[in-house]
Amino acid sequence: MKILIINPNSSEEMTKAIQVCAEAYAAGDFEVRTVCIPDAPQFIDYYSDQLSCAPGMVEVVRENEAEYDAFIVACHCDPNLDLLRQITDKPVVGIGEASMHLASMLGHSFSVVSTDKHSVPNKYALIHRYHLDDACASVRSPRGQVEGLSSDAPFFNAARLAIEEDSAEVIVLGCAGFAGMNARMAEELGVPVLDGIHCALMVAVGFVKAGYTTSKICRYKDR
Repeated sequence: MKILIINPNSSEEMTKAIQVCAEAYAAGDFEVRTVCIPDAPQFIDYYSDQLSCAPGMVEVVRENEAEYDAFIVACHCDPNLDLLRQITDKPVVGIGEASMHLASMLGHSFSVVSTDKHSVPNKYALIHRYHLDDACASVRSPRGQVEGLSSDAPFFNAARLAIEEDSAEVIVLGCAGFAGMNARMAEELGVPVLDGIHCALMVAVGFVKAGYTTSKICRYKDR
């Protein structure tokens, strides 16, 4: 089995971190490869960023469709997920959708820890789109200005507040750049902490093993 992970941004550092996380999960049972979109922004933060990375994402799927069994969109806002599902019948899994649905199965409610204040409304919009409003306790981001993802502490604190003040029972890491943080956070906080890369791989591998493909009868019909 071969799974291709698409990092929609152009960050080689984040792409390498995602690959390390994916290889650790795969543990040699299946093949994973992570690619980025060179012409995309360094970070997918705005709807305009999602638009700018779309052509590159389409190209990656079309060039690799015959070789890979499934595709993963490694950005928690699931950019262009519907578009990719329309151009292939291979499973296409977004880390946002996979992680939040799985979180709803592991506790009464979940909270998403996001990168900054700006992304919080976008996360709520995505939660509503996936019909998970009743399962979501909150979306939290660090208080104050945070420079990049180099320090774990602000995100740990946001997760702790979600548990203590919002009654979250499961934490969802709301950025592919948080890859590798979940185990440390789960140990410190004592609740399940879900990494989107792991969750998307769980779903994608399950689909491939079961022989499930994307329905083309209506919504994802490609002309």
